[in-house]
Amino acid sequence: MASNVEAPERWYLALLGFAEHFRTSSPPKIRLCVHCLQAVFQFKPPQRIEARTHLQLGSVLYHHTKNSELARNHLEKAWYISQQVPQFEDVKFEAASILSELFCQQNLVDSAKPLLRKAIQISQQTPYWHCRLLFQLAQLHTLEKDLVSACDLLGVGAEYARVVGSEYTRALFLLSKGMLLLMERKLGEVHPLLTLCGTIVENWQGNPIQKESLRVFFLVLQVTHYLDAGQVKSVKPCLKQLQQCIQTISTLHDDEILPSNPADLFHWLPKEHMCVLVYLVTVMHSMQAGYLEKAQKYTDKALMQLEKLKMLDCSPILSTFQVILLEHIIMCRLVTGHKATALQEVYCFCLYGQFLSFAFYSKHAIMLPSGLYCISVNCMDNAEAQFTTALRLTTHQELWTYIVTNLASVYIREGNRHQEHTHPKTHPALLHNFISLLTACSLVLLGHIFYVLGNHRESNNMVVPAMQLASKIPDMSVQLWSSALLKDLNKALGNTMDAHEAAQMHQNFSQQLLQDHIAACSLPEHNLISWTDGPPPVQIQAQNGPTTSLASLL
Repeated sequence: MASNVEAPERWYLALLGFAEHFRTSSPPKIRLCVHCLQAVFQFKPPQRIEARTHLQLGSVLYHHTKNSELARNHLEKAWYISQQVPQFEDVKFEAASILSELFCQQNLVDSAKPLLRKAIQISQQTPYWHCRLLFQLAQLHTLEKDLVSACDLLGVGAEYARVVGSEYTRALFLLSKGMLLLMERKLGEVHPLLTLCGTIVENWQGNPIQKESLRVFFLVLQVTHYLDAGQVKSVKPCLKQLQQCIQTISTLHDDEILPSNPADLFHWLPKEHMCVLVYLVTVMHSMQAGYLEKAQKYTDKALMQLEKLKMLDCSPILSTFQVILLEHIIMCRLVTGHKATALQEVYCFCLYGQFLSFAFYSKHAIMLPSGLYCISVNCMDNAEAQFTTALRLTTHQELWTYIVTNLASVYIREGNRHQEHTHPKTHPALLHNFISLLTACSLVLLGHIFYVLGNHRESNNMVVPAMQLASKIPDMSVQLWSSALLKDLNKALGNTMDAHEAAQMHQNFSQQLLQDHIAACSLPEHNLISWTDGPPPVQIQAQNGPTTSLASLL
């Protein structure tokens, strides 16, 4: 006959086993799982079992149901009871962590912060949980745009990790701080921090996957730092190393031995997510360097990978990656003469963007690709309305500069050159990208001026490299303009065959742009041009056909 000490263990383990069976069933039987866990309390269990059961119930209800109040009730009890039980750190700090997540979900940030602070204060003898809770509070401050407090916490975490002998987690804290400093554009602090991180990463000897993931994190920040400063050529060596790291990681197995230091029990990103991230920074580099076909190729690869991942993984970061990639591919498509495809992607961008919690993708930000589309189809009044709305709502300095630059181009094309907006300091990367894309236009313009002046030789010296550059990008509108000038120039020089070839090119570009324009304006998504208020229209009514002038296209 079992003793009184063994009896509770048997009924508890039996109920726990049933609960886990129901939770992991396909599909999960959450109601039955909850019933099994609630039955534990009927036996008046000791505090350790009571606290753990409240945690399990709170976790199941939080992750699998919409009953947030009942989840909160169980998690609060788990947090309260576990503080009275000695040597019960895992239950205590997991309860605090999940409860603070729930508070944030309920917009009770002021309840989450003191809870996390207390948990951090009493977890200093438990390295894993102390580091994890510091990361969590830093993330909360970041979501509130309080990057100064977030950086301070990450600095505290880096020093703590150094004291407990975890150079790996110290690097994670420092790299996370570097990421926030880049967001704040404190470039003077970023460079020495990245230098220190580079030394730590190279010197650290441990789990191969963890080492390579640190290297990927470090190189992503370096690439971003260079792109942010407009130093496109400096990116290539880092980008090559980054691609080599991803190849190395893909050959490593995940079943490595767990680290002996509990403070090392962290992983930055799954390797599948890192692969998409490397595609993303490659796209960013290709865009800034003016290699739009390459940008489209890597965007297509990344989006295909994302679709596969999202079938099994609902991580919010995948949706963020998807929106950023869509933002870039839309600009590529508009420049390369694929407006119809771009418009469908603008619509997806608007729908995805409005559901993201990431602050940058607020209403005014997700309206911008639609404004760019309006420009591409000569709906200048609509473009002006959308950019003006975005300008009125934004408080982000670099986004403000981007909007003003596009709004200025709208005013110029409308013949309204007297609108004024005070310009803050221009972002170097934006300026580099803007100048790079204008080079071909400038060459064609100079070629046209020389042609009008009768200087055919100099005109030819301008228009030939302009056409080469426009083909390399490729920019369909500049190719159209260049071929028209080449046709007239060769005709004036008596080069009949060359003039005929240029005329044929011009005809081909004209037809492609015309057909694309008609296709885009005939899509139901074209009604997005009228959107300036409220959420993006989910239901779109089809139009009969294009309503905009094609004259300036041809």
